[in-house]
Amino acid sequence: MSYMLMILEPAGQRAERGPVAGREVYAHMLRFTADLQSRGLLLASASLAPDTTASRVQIREGRKRLLDGPFAETKEMVGGFFLVNCGTREEALAIAAQCPAAQWCTVEVRETGPCYM
Repeated sequence: MSYMLMILEPAGQRAERGPVAGREVYAHMLRFTADLQSRGLLLASASLAPDTTASRVQIREGRKRLLDGPFAETKEMVGGFFLVNCGTREEALAIAAQCPAAQWCTVEVRETGPCYM
């Protein structure tokens, strides 16, 4: 079964951390990624740029609406993700608990599946 581990960062955390500490944090995440790869669990992963560069697209009544970030009232942003393939939800939760980002962010675990469920 596939699970998405979404890294939910507090808004502004990257800027507060600064580049030196940011590189240290990123190095921890790269080691975690390499471990998942070596265990055959990792399907995909990526870090995302800050939400200040994001855009949202909506189509309503045939009209396209483009919303540029940052987005009002946000306290968290999706900072990255890991897509893992593991046997059980419990295993996915254990992997999330091993993720270094769980120490400074929230790691949301969701099973992949059809959108009609």
